Amino acid sequence: MKKWFYRLSLRRRLWISFLMLTILSIALTGTMSYWIAFRSTEKEAFLSSQNTLNKSASVLDEKLRHIVVTASTMMLSDSFKMAMEDVYASDSGSYYTRLSSLQTPLGQMKLIEPSIQSVLIYTPVGELYATTDLRNNQNRFKDTIFSRYLDRPERVIWVEDHQDPLFSGNQRVISLIMKPITEFNVQDVYVVVNVKEDVIRKAVTDDLLDPADNYFLMSRSGDAVLPLNSQTSSFQHDPGFMNLLQGQDRGFFKYNMGGNSYLVNYSRLTMVDDWTMVSVQTQSELLRQVNNIKTTTLLIMLCCAVLAFLLSNVISSLLLKPLHKLQGLMKKVEQNNLDVRFTSKYEDEVTQVGLKFNRMLEEISSLIDDVKEAEFEKRKMEVKALQAQIDPHFLYNTLNTIIWKSESSQNQDVTEMITSLSLLFQLGLNGGNELTTLAKEIDHVRQYLNLQQKCYEGLFDYTIELEDDSLLEKPILKIILQPLVENSILHGFEEMEEMGKIRISITCLSDTLRLRVEDNGAGMDVQTVKADMRIEQSLKKSYALRNVYGRLRLHYGSEADIDLSSEPHVSTSVTLTIPLAGEGYNDDDRT
Repeated sequence: MKKWFYRLSLRRRLWISFLMLTILSIALTGTMSYWIAFRSTEKEAFLSSQNTLNKSASVLDEKLRHIVVTASTMMLSDSFKMAMEDVYASDSGSYYTRLSSLQTPLGQMKLIEPSIQSVLIYTPVGELYATTDLRNNQNRFKDTIFSRYLDRPERVIWVEDHQDPLFSGNQRVISLIMKPITEFNVQDVYVVVNVKEDVIRKAVTDDLLDPADNYFLMSRSGDAVLPLNSQTSSFQHDPGFMNLLQGQDRGFFKYNMGGNSYLVNYSRLTMVDDWTMVSVQTQSELLRQVNNIKTTTLLIMLCCAVLAFLLSNVISSLLLKPLHKLQGLMKKVEQNNLDVRFTSKYEDEVTQVGLKFNRMLEEISSLIDDVKEAEFEKRKMEVKALQAQIDPHFLYNTLNTIIWKSESSQNQDVTEMITSLSLLFQLGLNGGNELTTLAKEIDHVRQYLNLQQKCYEGLFDYTIELEDDSLLEKPILKIILQPLVENSILHGFEEMEEMGKIRISITCLSDTLRLRVEDNGAGMDVQTVKADMRIEQSLKKSYALRNVYGRLRLHYGSEADIDLSSEPHVSTSVTLTIPLAGEGYNDDDRT
């Protein structure tokens, strides 16, 4: 019997199953007695609708509770506590550090609760949010819909469905406003969690037995909290109807309006006392089928009920057994177990799907390995390519100068230039390492400047200022100062008649290192150079800056930056800001 059934196509099996169930349903419905059904159906309808409504309300309550717990967990993180310390001390200097440290807790919130669209932490010293979310800076927090809730005493406040005014995308959300959980008595701090409207709606309506058009989620004032369907209810603006909803936390009643009788169930949420789930169904619709039933079919009903009870479990188990097996494998895949495989001794459509499922898993495993290897190689090549882009023009000019000085018997200058050139290459190669020490980087740019002074005698003079000698052993990306002084010499002093001056200053601020190259040259158009610097491929001449900027971003990420300023023939400066590593330099460091 089993083999024969599974040899049939899935379509035939479904047809047979549905045919049998339909016959049983018709027989069961037709045999119900009118007077028994009429007296029991109304009560059962109330109870069934109430149970369904209570379940949906519980699902929504659990969803809202989980969001609150997720937000509370984030507020217990060390990153949030440190941010609150800054707020308590009115210290905005560490804003970007706190913003960076909060990225992990904020990202974990979305992983734990996928219904979360975005999170904003409003504080007097600055707003904190996930950098992957695009903040709509046109809307100030206290000028939005949330302003009306900020003075309320509750620690947890839910805001009904609205368009998100804080982040780009115009998403429909419901919002949670929480005051911080912290040991510091901070004021004017709010955590706003925007929850996706469609996810909450799906959580409420998925388990409904009746069409969602019969269900409404409303506040005590009758306003719609979340649109569960495309219809609007006239009951929401009926004072008599709304007064009946205020009696208890849950229950049901009959209500007459417009000559029709309605069965109304309601259940108030425990997480938001102001929100109530309501179902409204017409009594005539529920009892329409009962009016067509004849009492003469009672015996047939009993027989069909027994037969349906005996056959339903058998049919469902035969039909759904392979699907349940495949479903179990899919759940394991959701838990990142890609080693599972579907097996079956039959050759039906489900088996074919299972085999394709196996091939898909094999392809995914292969693609994951390929992507990891490709990303690793890409990063290595990008760093090497950027490093190799240093303009070699100065080398040609240096060699020509050495030849000229050698022919002029200026042997001392020749010796010094060859020594500087040798040290320049030795420090630049750095044993193949991408990282060097600050001391070596300073020595590298000093050798380069010495060579250029020999090549362009009387063109410029330079100074190097170091704030603290303890910084000399700090690790730093190599060859980042030389391209900047090269710009000053080749472009800043190109048409100058007076003596050029280059000043290199190195300072430490908090946990960042600042390297500044300043000259009194012809200057530059800061906005144009900034825009071109961030373009990977460009025909313009901001080549050295683009090179340094690209290498800094590849190695340090968003924590590194370049700042430009220019006043022609007075002061043109390029300032590099990079994070300071806590450990000393190691010759084995690699990109």
